[in-house]
Amino acid sequence: MAGNDPVDQDAIAAQWEASLDSEDPAAAEQEAAANELTESMALQWAAMVEDGSRDFGNGKNSGERVLSQEEIDNLLGFTVGDVNLDENSGIRAIIDSAMVSYERLPMLEIVFDRLVRLMTTSLRNFTSDNVEVSLDRITSVRFGDYMNSIPLPAVISVFKAEEWENFGLATVDSNLIYSIIDVLLGGRRGNSAMRIEGRPYTTIETSLVKRLVEVVLTDAEQAFRPLSPVRFSIDRLETNPRFAAISRPANAAILVRLRIDMEDRGGNVELLLPYATIEPIRSVLLQMFMGEKFGRDPIWEGHLATEIAQAEIGVDAVLYESNIPLKKLMTLKVGDTLPLDMRADALVSVRCGSVTLTEGRMGRVGDRVAIRVTKPLRKPKTTLAMFEKADEQNQLMEAQ
Repeated sequence: MAGNDPVDQDAIAAQWEASLDSEDPAAAEQEAAANELTESMALQWAAMVEDGSRDFGNGKNSGERVLSQEEIDNLLGFTVGDVNLDENSGIRAIIDSAMVSYERLPMLEIVFDRLVRLMTTSLRNFTSDNVEVSLDRITSVRFGDYMNSIPLPAVISVFKAEEWENFGLATVDSNLIYSIIDVLLGGRRGNSAMRIEGRPYTTIETSLVKRLVEVVLTDAEQAFRPLSPVRFSIDRLETNPRFAAISRPANAAILVRLRIDMEDRGGNVELLLPYATIEPIRSVLLQMFMGEKFGRDPIWEGHLATEIAQAEIGVDAVLYESNIPLKKLMTLKVGDTLPLDMRADALVSVRCGSVTLTEGRMGRVGDRVAIRVTKPLRKPKTTLAMFEKADEQNQLMEAQ
């Protein structure tokens, strides 16, 4: 066969050697480098697999990855945009949790619920329109964070609490400003208020906003009146938050957001009270009274006073008291006489237990011994004003 011919085998080997010699040496070098790179990559993969299996056996996770900036911000609770006072998460929530919470002052919620009811009536009379006021939220914020979060343009009213000797802020946003102006100046219903950018508020607009703030502060005075009489007076109106600084940026404050809706128009009013402002009434705000009367029920007071006044007690008429030796007392026999060191017309003491109520003279009414009261009843020092008031009411009822 041709395959067994030695001449043919030598010819084929010569042809292979000629073809190898005719190849480009640069291509051969590239092929060798590629082979070395492939081998090195294979060795690296083998090492990574071996390390991963070793870490997995030790309880470690070798699949670490680098967090992106967005994931880091979400973890820390910070956002690139404006400060968000509504929701905090992550480490930011832990930091803010160190602040004093308004929930530790339970009376504040009752006060501002009462403010909402008062404002609903007052603003209806002020605007002659159907106004709905709702309490959006009550939160604790840092003063600096709140000033940086105020959406401009806005009107910031600095008011002073006269009795508390400190200040607070009332912020009216632009939507409510133009809505109030539109309503008070006879704007058409169904049309949203036009907002003109790039110009300051005029004198008429500022005056109308000032009247609105006065209505809100007057209702706030009535809301706080059951706790502590206070008068809120407007100190100045500002449009730049830098000029409305009433506290240090790191100080804590109570922020109350009220939503005012007038059919298809409306906006927000925010009241900011630093904790230093409400410190004089802190002890009152810590109480947990229920109801409109803040824990005091005059009906129950009158009923209790009436029942106590009608209660029956036992009284004793003491003729005479004397101290005698026990030896003499033990020798008393039937028929012995004890002389009393008193006159026949001496006063008799009327007592209730150990308390002397009054004095009188002993006499006789029919076949019974009686005592005529000669001195007015001596009231104990523990008598409360409500008992005296109930006594007066009972006397008036008997006179009628």
